Amino acid sequence: MTAPRRPRPSPPPAGSTPAALTPAARIPAAALAGVVAVGAALAAGELAAGVIAGVPSPLLAIAQVIVDYQPPGAKDLVVGLFGTNDKLALEVFVLLVALAVGAILGVQAVRRPGLATAVIGAFAAAGFLASLRDPIAVAILAAGVAAGETVVGSWALGWLLASAGPGGPAEASARAIGRGGMPDWTRRRLLVRGGALAAGSIVAGVAGRWLLERSRTPAPAGALPPAGTPATLPAGADIATPDLASAGLSPIVVPNDRFYRIDTALLPPSVDVATWSLRIHGLVDRETTLTYDQLVSLPIIEQYVTIACVSNEVGGNLVGNALWRGVPLRTVLDMAGVQPAAAQLVGRSVDGFTVGMPMAWVRDEARVPMIAIGMNGQPLPQLHGYPARLIVPGLYGYVSATKWLSELELTTWDAFNAYWVNLGWSKEAPILTQSRIDVPHGGAQLEAGRTTVAGVAWAPDRGVSKVEVSIDQGDWQPATLSAPISDATWVQWLFPWDAIAGTHSIEVRATDGTGRLQADGITTPFPDGARGHHRIALRVT
Repeated sequence: MTAPRRPRPSPPPAGSTPAALTPAARIPAAALAGVVAVGAALAAGELAAGVIAGVPSPLLAIAQVIVDYQPPGAKDLVVGLFGTNDKLALEVFVLLVALAVGAILGVQAVRRPGLATAVIGAFAAAGFLASLRDPIAVAILAAGVAAGETVVGSWALGWLLASAGPGGPAEASARAIGRGGMPDWTRRRLLVRGGALAAGSIVAGVAGRWLLERSRTPAPAGALPPAGTPATLPAGADIATPDLASAGLSPIVVPNDRFYRIDTALLPPSVDVATWSLRIHGLVDRETTLTYDQLVSLPIIEQYVTIACVSNEVGGNLVGNALWRGVPLRTVLDMAGVQPAAAQLVGRSVDGFTVGMPMAWVRDEARVPMIAIGMNGQPLPQLHGYPARLIVPGLYGYVSATKWLSELELTTWDAFNAYWVNLGWSKEAPILTQSRIDVPHGGAQLEAGRTTVAGVAWAPDRGVSKVEVSIDQGDWQPATLSAPISDATWVQWLFPWDAIAGTHSIEVRATDGTGRLQADGITTPFPDGARGHHRIALRVT
């Protein structure tokens, strides 16, 4: 005999109510509903920010608060982990936390829907308050968008939870139907609704961010004014052969699109040169304001300068050399008349970021601080401070290199602590002498025979007088240096090595132009820059 064929399950008749999910199934279903609902609320905020002028991104606003109120040492950790992707990592972190909170809200909303709506509203309000710190924010518009986010999130959560059924007595029916082989039409409806809403949220969020970034792209300022004396590279300044360049030896001048970027702006400010101005005030004889046209009408200079981020670890790549074009900083300060009591120069960005540097450093004729308007023959890219930024040879960027410059304030040394100083970083921050091995890279496997070890070394505004290499902790041997452009720039170095089979370590150190040797023991960047020799290990076969 053959067993009777079990009839195929049929979908519930039209107009019937799908059975509720079991209690165990409702928990992940409710969590999924919460995640999708919060994602929809965030996407609505991103889309509104992209299409409505004066509405900041809620995600960026909250992330910016985290940046501005981070604990001491957090910058060092995040940059060490993610490098120039630190901003993206922060945004992803904020998004994941928000979605995790959404999952918890979804579960709670099964029994306490009013609480879930209140929490969604509280988060939208927090985003609204954070967005008010953005200079472009229009309060009434941002408030309206926050209210809209609350409505979208609450509606989406309720709509999706309804897919899980009413619960209560229906649960027994659901279990009975499940044993009889009926398909779980309720779960399918939840997945279809949730998937469709999630896909729409992703499209809306991505479109909103694209529109927002596009709206923040400034119009170009036009051709750069020519420099009075164009800077040129001396013969022998770049000794990278094609093979070494392809292997990873840093170019003597780093192209704009490869130049490192570390700052606190999650979305680069958009500055219109037609309305931009630079204000010089504080301890000056006469407060002065310059428009962009007035600034570029002053004498224009060019110089190669190597700048570095204080978060650069030993062997790190948060350093670069470029050709900067602009106006001597002392020329602008002299127009305002700096008073003798002024001991600190504060640079302020259009987004409120501040740096502070000793006036003694600015006045020293051994270096040429400048207000840069051009980088490698082009107008400053938006990511690097368009339309004007400070370049001060020899100082780490966090105390000198103000991007999107809007103000210069003269004050006393004790009267003001700039952005990063308030977070525990040193107030005085000359760039330390450092050297790096670019070729070969750590962990490489080489064939035995003659090979070239190469890299870069820098000690801006002191110059590099010597670079030495040690193989397997042996004697220090001199490397060949490129012709220095100036004391304000890095140099390339080469060292020929007859590699033999085995595992080896290579170490490098530099001596600056004053004869001072690079520090040895490895330290973290906090609070005034990393110290130590760069060492790599590799294998030769």
